[in-house]
Amino acid sequence: MDLEGVISNNPIKRDSWKTVLTLAYQSLGVVYGDLSTSPLYVYKSTFAEDIHHSETNEEIYGVLSFVFWTLTLVPLVKYVFIVLRADDNGEGGTFALYSLLCRHARVNSLPNCQLADEELFEYKNDGSGKRNIGSSLKSTLEKYKVLQRVLLVLALIGTCMVIGDGVLTPAISVFSAVSGLELSVISREQHRYVEVPVACAILVFLFALQHYGTHRVGFLFAPVVITWLFCISAIGVYNIYHWNPHVYQALSPYYMYKFLKKTQRGGWMSLGGILLCITGSEAMFADLGHFSQLSIKIAFTCVVYPSLILAYMGQAAYLSQHHVMDSHYHIGFYVSVPEKIRWPVLVIAILAAVVGSQAIITGTFSIIKQLHTSSKIHGQIYIPEINWTLMLLCLAVTVGFRDTKRMGNAAGLAVITVMLVTTCLMSLVIVLCWHKSILLALCFIFFFGSIEALYFSASLIKFLEGAWVPIALSFIFMIIMYVWHYGTLKKYEFDVQNKVSMHWLLSLGPNLGIVRVRGIGLIHTELVSGIPAIFSHFVTNLPAFHQVVVFLCIKSVPVPHVRPKERFLVGRVGPKEYRVYRCIARYGYRDIHKDDMEFEKDLFCSIAELVRSERPECTTRIEDLEDEKMTVVGTSSSNLDGVRLCEDDAGSSRKEDASSEVVEVISPQKPRKRVRFLVPESPRMDREAREELKELMEAREAGMAFIMGHAYVRAKRGSSFMKKVVINLGYDFLRRNSRGPTYALSIPHASSLEVGMVYEV
Repeated sequence: MDLEGVISNNPIKRDSWKTVLTLAYQSLGVVYGDLSTSPLYVYKSTFAEDIHHSETNEEIYGVLSFVFWTLTLVPLVKYVFIVLRADDNGEGGTFALYSLLCRHARVNSLPNCQLADEELFEYKNDGSGKRNIGSSLKSTLEKYKVLQRVLLVLALIGTCMVIGDGVLTPAISVFSAVSGLELSVISREQHRYVEVPVACAILVFLFALQHYGTHRVGFLFAPVVITWLFCISAIGVYNIYHWNPHVYQALSPYYMYKFLKKTQRGGWMSLGGILLCITGSEAMFADLGHFSQLSIKIAFTCVVYPSLILAYMGQAAYLSQHHVMDSHYHIGFYVSVPEKIRWPVLVIAILAAVVGSQAIITGTFSIIKQLHTSSKIHGQIYIPEINWTLMLLCLAVTVGFRDTKRMGNAAGLAVITVMLVTTCLMSLVIVLCWHKSILLALCFIFFFGSIEALYFSASLIKFLEGAWVPIALSFIFMIIMYVWHYGTLKKYEFDVQNKVSMHWLLSLGPNLGIVRVRGIGLIHTELVSGIPAIFSHFVTNLPAFHQVVVFLCIKSVPVPHVRPKERFLVGRVGPKEYRVYRCIARYGYRDIHKDDMEFEKDLFCSIAELVRSERPECTTRIEDLEDEKMTVVGTSSSNLDGVRLCEDDAGSSRKEDASSEVVEVISPQKPRKRVRFLVPESPRMDREAREELKELMEAREAGMAFIMGHAYVRAKRGSSFMKKVVINLGYDFLRRNSRGPTYALSIPHASSLEVGMVYEV
């Protein structure tokens, strides 16, 4: 789903009312598609087996009261008024909360963190330097590694349950929408043979659409959801007026007490169906980065919330006057729809279910770390392997369950688990990030945690009736994530322990003891300091190497976005005459790695900017060389006053602005690209800097080679059996089947060199 196309490509959230209302309108199609389709299956799942509709109406009134107060307390009070304020520089979701905690309490699990990362604008913009209330809690978290692991596992559970929700929500939404065929087909027996194939066909179409992108029809998402909300609210008003105008009395909490008193254990178990009314509430927080807080609040409080309340009240009003139970379906949504408009409502419901499922699928894509972004459409996220895996799992759930009862049990557990994780993380954010009292955090987790724990227990009791699906999926996803994290951490520790000393580099001399040929050798490494062991492996085994060597590290930082002007950290490795540089490219967890050649140009210009702006120093002490000084350099588009790179054909001529000093190198007779630097007049460069820029241009003209080490990670001798299984089997399998940096940087295979190296961790 092309979110930027849906949102009219408006990256700046202005405060004008016109912009806010426009974003509120667009959020209806992206954020609230899942939540708005919940009336399709809430009552049907609630009355599936545990409780029965009686002539006293105590059950239906009690369920309506539970639905009303659940919608009011969880989405409205908790998310709209509290959780939405816990944004991470405009971003929301489980990653945002964990990122906030990582910055405020230093519990970051990323191995290659630097103090320079704390100077990022978004790192400092949230006031993470304040130390007031909660200092004891902060020091406790930083002291005990066990608590840090618990926090990481908690975030992983929430993330895995979101992925599980991406499997279950499309299945139950589409199947519930299609289930209206039961009342529409001529024979009531035919629906059993129609619903499942039609639902599967729609799901296949939905996932096949991801390959081509939804940017062409994205503008229809909001109108579809608005039409659906208007439809269910209008039907609700009609049913209230025509069947039971006094149904509003059931909104009293007293009816919840009467419901539980009469139904007892059956009423408690039926809460697993009632909680489906808040399915999709987490999307308000997860999709916060695409909209603004005010726009999401306006859309929910003014449109979504009243429409849903009217829809549930209308269904309850109809059911309160209809007690004859010919079929279990008479508790469903479509039975309360007037027969004359049932077919149009069925079509609108299917479209709304597709839109809601589309948003969930896109959200699932966005939390997968290895992103593949369309090269034709900026912002469109599509991951083929994830897409087809989700499709097969959705089809398996639909064909395997074939009813909304077990699908609802599975989806309900996934939804309430994510909300419990959010509540736990929010209680820490209140103390560590907002610097509020611990008592306030305890009140928050006690009040909302008690509500969600009640629903969680009712969902967990249905383990054998479908609730095992999200647990099984999350368990598999969490094992994959944890194995990858553990293996990557051990690999990085091996790199740190085996990195080469500066004495070794200096002993080789400026030529590194080999022939230096024209060109740039770009060596990918995970280290942010020191010389990687794989470089010594190259120098020892290769007879020649490039005249310019760049150690490139692409790292993630615990902020949503890194501003382009802060993208690179550039420095030298060794003396100037060695022509060895280090470049660290920093990305936030919401940043997109573009598949174009701009990265290569930005990288090259960042090194040139280091050379231009560097002050001449006459130090050759090893201590100073080992303490690498890094300079923050932005991308070419953000650093307009810095060095600019021009590449054209060797025979072409071009006049440059008189305000720039053009440094050129004469190309040899062989036709090739000519490389030129446009250097600002001030400050003036010394002769050594000009010579170094000329060498850089010569190397750039000769070409760039991308050199990467292919790590064969193995558990060292004497390791435990479990560690051997995790490293030798699990991590090795994931590395062989994951996309490496070659794919992410769009490196031409003809210019890449991969050298194997065994890691014994």
